[in-house]
Amino acid sequence: MHSFGYRANALLTFAVTILAFICAIASFSDNFSNQNPSAQIQILNINWFQKQPHGNDEVSLTLNITADLQSLFTWNTKQVFAFVAAEYETSKNALNQVSLWDAIIPEKEHAKFWIQISNKYRFIDQGHNLRGKDFNLTLHWHVMPKTGKMKMEVKARAPGKIILAGEHAVVHGSTAVAAAIDLYTYVTLRFPLQSAENSDRLTLQLKDISLEFSWSLARIKEAIPYDSTTLCRSTPTSCSQETLKSIAVLVEEQNLPKEKIWLSSGISTFLWLYTRIIGFNPATVVINSELPYGSGLGSSAALCVALTAALLASSISDKTHGNGWSSLDETNLELLNKWAFEGEKIIHGKPSGIDNTVSAYGNMIKFCSGEITRLQSNMPLRMLITNTRVGRNTKALVSGVSQRAARHPDAMNSVFNAVDSISKELAAIIQSKDETSVTEKEERIKELMEMNQGLLQSMGVSHSSIEAVILTTVKHKLVSKLTGAGGGGCVLTLLPTGTVVDKVVEELESSGFQCFTASIGGNGAQISY
Repeated sequence: MHSFGYRANALLTFAVTILAFICAIASFSDNFSNQNPSAQIQILNINWFQKQPHGNDEVSLTLNITADLQSLFTWNTKQVFAFVAAEYETSKNALNQVSLWDAIIPEKEHAKFWIQISNKYRFIDQGHNLRGKDFNLTLHWHVMPKTGKMKMEVKARAPGKIILAGEHAVVHGSTAVAAAIDLYTYVTLRFPLQSAENSDRLTLQLKDISLEFSWSLARIKEAIPYDSTTLCRSTPTSCSQETLKSIAVLVEEQNLPKEKIWLSSGISTFLWLYTRIIGFNPATVVINSELPYGSGLGSSAALCVALTAALLASSISDKTHGNGWSSLDETNLELLNKWAFEGEKIIHGKPSGIDNTVSAYGNMIKFCSGEITRLQSNMPLRMLITNTRVGRNTKALVSGVSQRAARHPDAMNSVFNAVDSISKELAAIIQSKDETSVTEKEERIKELMEMNQGLLQSMGVSHSSIEAVILTTVKHKLVSKLTGAGGGGCVLTLLPTGTVVDKVVEELESSGFQCFTASIGGNGAQISY
């Protein structure tokens, strides 16, 4: 005789199998439904056309939208997300899209409608391409099923960054070189929430640290001012102090654990970017990252870039990219970078823009006196990145260098000039297309890194943990330097072609350090559907 537990387990397994089979059949049956939706959009009036102070064209339209989407509803349809996009061609891009209106249709009875409205979102071109331009208005829709694969899921990823040369000296007018690394932050955006009872909520899941936050849309609308004239995906705006205080209240209501209070600014950034770009629509946003937090590898910028990429990609109608990762076009990358910079401002106050630019565009950049130049690497580079796990106060370290420069202006100016020369030479080597072998280039980069680390030590920003990593890698005939603010954080070790890192990694990790190997100068923000 079988025990009661054995019989119960067999019965439960059988029931779950049958349920899964029924759900699969339900999802498969959608392929045989006869769908013939129709829509018509008319422009009733051009309310006004203006050129903004910074040169962008903006137009306000009154639209008449007539649609019959009832055939999209089957017994397996939960709801339909519909939006109207203005689509036009410019000299830079074959397709530009600006979302003008959207709505969630929860029931079949509401899927046949006629509305007359002004554009819900501002119609702005990043330039002056609207005057005299022909454009199409298209109604797009996404069906969200009760069972089966959700058709509206967007994934995005954005890389972290390292500073190859120029830390601290860049504050004093020297050149710095930064590069993307193939360690990513991932964001998954799902519309709507999978459980019907939570379809009026916005949920944020931080998988790495097993935390979840959730707000009702009603509470978000109550806290964050809503103004349809300011809700415009194509025009990034800064978060006002008043709005930031309101968002902070929403974050406080989540009762963050004391040891996780440092997450507050990141959660505030999430709420700001989401509501400004998407509006007040229900969703689940899942975030996980390969980047250690607060270690100088650009984790906050990668979060801002990946989140913004997912939010912007959710309104792109061309979702035929398949299962792989694809990059955004230049126009969307520029828009993405501007939004991510606004997010970085919430987290850091006055960021340089280096981190989000590297994360958005990938590859490498050169930065000097506020001017960012994108570089194209023509040689492969691999680095061992060692996280010392020592926290540092970036503001105090920057201030310390400035104080030292004030006490010894001539000596420190010589240090800053030397760093400037190192950064420029490093950028030239990386971009060079001459016949110099990779080995020779690597040798030159090793020397430059070694010199840069010596200059950083003279600025007073090294640390005993950094020196311990350097001493360990020197034993293995490898060259290292700190990256970022110093005082702890991370250390870079150049891995020449053919280097086996197992022994050095083992030795470093036995000392309590955390090690990653990464390729340098790879892809920037990418999306997947």
